[in-house]
Amino acid sequence: MSDIHVLIVDDEEALVRSLSYALRAEGMRISAANSGEAALELLSGEHTDIDIVLLDLGLPGIDGIATLEGLRQRHAHLPVIMISAHGDTRAAVQAVKSGATDYLTKPFELDELLAVIATTLALVHVPAAPGQGEASAELAAGLLGHSPAMRALHEAVQRIARSSATRILLLGESGTGKTLVAQALHNHSARAAQGFVEVNCAALPEQLIEAELFGSEKGAYTGAHQKRAGLVSQANGGTLFLDEIGELPLALQAKLLHFLENGSYRAVGANAASHADVRVVAATNRDLAEDVRLGRFREDLFYRLNVITLDIPALRERGEDVLLLAQHFARRQAAEEGVEPIRFAADSATALVHHRWPGNVRELKNLVERLTILSPGQLISPDLLPLPPLGAQDAPQVLGDQLERAERDLVSDALSRTAGHKGLAANLLGISRHALKRRLQRLGLG
Repeated sequence: MSDIHVLIVDDEEALVRSLSYALRAEGMRISAANSGEAALELLSGEHTDIDIVLLDLGLPGIDGIATLEGLRQRHAHLPVIMISAHGDTRAAVQAVKSGATDYLTKPFELDELLAVIATTLALVHVPAAPGQGEASAELAAGLLGHSPAMRALHEAVQRIARSSATRILLLGESGTGKTLVAQALHNHSARAAQGFVEVNCAALPEQLIEAELFGSEKGAYTGAHQKRAGLVSQANGGTLFLDEIGELPLALQAKLLHFLENGSYRAVGANAASHADVRVVAATNRDLAEDVRLGRFREDLFYRLNVITLDIPALRERGEDVLLLAQHFARRQAAEEGVEPIRFAADSATALVHHRWPGNVRELKNLVERLTILSPGQLISPDLLPLPPLGAQDAPQVLGDQLERAERDLVSDALSRTAGHKGLAANLLGISRHALKRRLQRLGLG
């Protein structure tokens, strides 16, 4: 987080001095204001290089809420972290509802402040689609993280989003955030001003999915009382996200393949073909190659989709990202409930990091929500965590760690023996170049 410019707005000189010293040690640049009026004057110009604001609620003169409202009028998208006194949670919640990005309650630790700053800046750099606002920002939290796996994913998303690629396949377990990655690919692309249309292939009735995708003419089937545009048409110029693509019926896979090959499709009951310029992002948690072998998925469609592939890392592969996410969800859920955020004891934090998280980020978010409702403001000890004790996970954890170390050693050795040439290293390992790239991303080997 070097070269981040932070504005501290607080009338406690000692606190400003200590925060300034600590944040400068992290490579940040610091400006300070001892009142809301001074902060607004500092930010009154048309241009400012302030990246984030730390704003105290209890200011002399105009208070923190009024200062926040003034900041929002001048700089609508400038991230603001509110700082409230202990026990002043309701005011902090009001601040979040008034546009603050996040909040902290005094006293707080430096590590906690740094985590909140990192979370806030990460959210800012995963922009919401037009009209989605705070809900999209909250969902984007699922992409937060500084682990090697997440840094590799962020870089890949940026590159692919700006590329000309129109066929992208996302692979990953349920709950890892494939929808969020698809949304980020859209938001960072030249298509961001156009529509992002999501289709859950597993949720649509088989007899209606063709009409939903490609549209239908009046009278094309029972109940078709008027002409209806399909989701492909709605996504024209933008992005069509096909979630759970492995659940698409075989009969429709052929029609999707035809559309992917030349951009043309025919609405149900139509005589003439239509055309749409759409970036198609497909996602699945299934092994499509195995489904191809078993005849459940068309081989030609698989290779047409598998042009650009992104593997979304499971939460258990993301190390300390677990705590970053847990703390973020705790603050946001506390704001929703109007209570103090929960905190995690050291043993609980260790348990969170070592849990296998079969439900991934979704499971963690649900856990924090449940704990916030049942134990608001409490220090969460291990006995309050509805997780299996570490001992119950030790055997699979140790085995998993051993396998990962062995895989890392094999891949590193192959790269060393081929002087870093990925194609030769892949041949040496007996895997495809794409498979090697996915392993490099997952293992954080770059």
